[in-house]
Amino acid sequence: FDAWVRHSAGDAVAAEASSALLRACPAMSAASGLARWQRWALLCLAVAMPASWLLAPTVWFVFAQLLGFIMLAGVALRLMAAAASCDEGERIVVRLGDEWLPIYTLIVPLYREAAGAAKLVRALDRLDYPRAKLDIKIVVEADDHATREAFAKLRLPPHYELVIAPAGAPRTKPRALNVALPFARGSLVTVYDAEDEPEHDQLRLAAARFAVADARVGCLQARLAIDNSADSWISGLFAIEYAALFDVYNPGLSSLELPMPLGGTSNHFRIVALRDALGWDAWNVTEDADLGLRLARFGYCVEALHSTTHEEAPARAAAWLAQRRRWQKGWTQTLVTVSRDPLRLARELGARRAACALLQLASGVLGPLLGPLFALGVFYDAVYGDFLQPRTAGAIVASTLWLSSVVLGAGAILWPALLGILRRGLAGEARWLALLPL
Repeated sequence: FDAWVRHSAGDAVAAEASSALLRACPAMSAASGLARWQRWALLCLAVAMPASWLLAPTVWFVFAQLLGFIMLAGVALRLMAAAASCDEGERIVVRLGDEWLPIYTLIVPLYREAAGAAKLVRALDRLDYPRAKLDIKIVVEADDHATREAFAKLRLPPHYELVIAPAGAPRTKPRALNVALPFARGSLVTVYDAEDEPEHDQLRLAAARFAVADARVGCLQARLAIDNSADSWISGLFAIEYAALFDVYNPGLSSLELPMPLGGTSNHFRIVALRDALGWDAWNVTEDADLGLRLARFGYCVEALHSTTHEEAPARAAAWLAQRRRWQKGWTQTLVTVSRDPLRLARELGARRAACALLQLASGVLGPLLGPLFALGVFYDAVYGDFLQPRTAGAIVASTLWLSSVVLGAGAILWPALLGILRRGLAGEARWLALLPL
């Protein structure tokens, strides 16, 4: 019956996967673009900032201090999350017998992954979960014949199903996930990538945690760790960043009960929460970060799961840059989407949690873009200006703000990284730590 539905209603499935969120709630989809007030605000900033730098030093001073305050607030949030992670203890969860375990759907979206098909199946077969209660959906694009043939040759057992995503736009990972979602049989759903190797008991741990957690817990984010950190200095730094994010920062946000942008894989959902939040946004290239914040807007919270999924990091600069460019684009899309209606966001999350959500995104977007300019400006003013010897009240305010940003900002980078290194056992990669700010 499922196969007949997909064959006869491929166009409808494709349209639903691409635009269900856009039709139901345009304000929450990246496809809606900038709101009118956002376009005008960007235009005014593009004109006012250069003009004030040339013609109105007082206005420029206000702009600069506002930016400094945003950066310092983002630094403070990172430090608070790192501190909160130190108080996080292991949650005691029950061990559910096989008869009590729910059906678990695993969605694995793939594109041009024929070479890794056998490795992926071996990793999924190592999971300790009753085969009769596993529902594994391998999602492959309609024109990806090589990957389809690779899985066909493996003669997969019945709990595997190859789902062919109908042709359509955009061709993104979240669209592929949306294609599989209506056919999920499980009450719990998780997402894995082609190179993922989750710990064998991860599904059992997640099912047990959901069994005793409040119904508001809509998602558990497993910890991601890099297993090829020795390949290059780039993969070594990547391993440190992942340890800081998934072993320190995210658990800290969970402890503080703040909205958490999700990682791209090993997110475990109640399917009810996932459907309430209208699935993934097919038009957002970091659909994970967007969905984590949208779950919070629909009244759900995200917890960190004490289980690890190992994956590979880019080892070469070109692959790293392409990935970072996509992440920056997606975070910018998410910032635009979340800030489209600030008053609505505050009503849905509360003022404190809404401010923290916006702050995470704003600092994540502005930090990498403006950080190098900020560093050069501070260095120039320290050598040639009055940065370290302010003579006026305004200069004292500016020096205090930016000096705090420099000192605490370095701490917000290095302290979580050191905690992550200790918790993840990455002593061998610590030699790359000095390159992390760069």
